[in-house]
Amino acid sequence: MSEEINDGGSAFPQVDSEWDDYDKKYGRVYSSGGMSLRDYFAAKAMQGFLASREYGGAAGNADTCAEWAYAHADAMLKARGKC
Repeated sequence: MSEEINDGGSAFPQVDSEWDDYDKKYGRVYSSGGMSLRDYFAAKAMQGFLASREYGGAAGNADTCAEWAYAHADAMLKARGKC
């Protein structure tokens, strides 16, 4: 049994112009796709790792850097759920 990964939804959701004012008023947002919030967080974490002297050694190992980035993204989504 595989566990579904929480991707946080769309990083930059957009309200589809097809929906009426009732939907907008009550906060129903219909995503038009794009990258997930998890991918966005991971990209930001990876950017930091590659720019950091402390984590700079991971830059030589892309697989390790990517794993770290997604681990941090998952932690951010978990912390975000506690708010």
